[in-house]
Amino acid sequence: MPWLKSFATIPQELNAETRYTPEIQKGQTKMLTFLKSYENQTYALMRITTGFMFLCHGAVKFMNMEEAARPWHIQWIAAPVELIGGALVMLGLFTSPVAFLCAGMGAAAYWVGHFPRGNLPILNSGDAAALYAFVFLYISAKGTGIWGLGKS
Repeated sequence: MPWLKSFATIPQELNAETRYTPEIQKGQTKMLTFLKSYENQTYALMRITTGFMFLCHGAVKFMNMEEAARPWHIQWIAAPVELIGGALVMLGLFTSPVAFLCAGMGAAAYWVGHFPRGNLPILNSGDAAALYAFVFLYISAKGTGIWGLGKS
């Protein structure tokens, strides 16, 4: 499929100095340049959506199960971190430290709750926990960005 190979590649005839510059170059697709102009907005949407989904996980832990049926660490550690941490990340307040805490929460959830059931996330139902861990780690490194109530 030669059309697939040339879809988003830069031609080899460009020399090494011009091949890796950030400007639009011959052979690049318009889609790559279109999305690059909305990088800050897509990051903000990812931060807001991830925070909202994490908040929902925390809310379910408070509303859905009886206290006696839930382990103490989920009731008193996981649920508040997910509920409050998700809300703060969604709003963009204290984003970096809170997202780092949420990343640790996702990693702990995977290693303690899911990994003992199998070593692959898709088989042990730990794919969401693993994904949250790495997405929150990225949010922690990048900070609030635009559309947040706190400073970047």
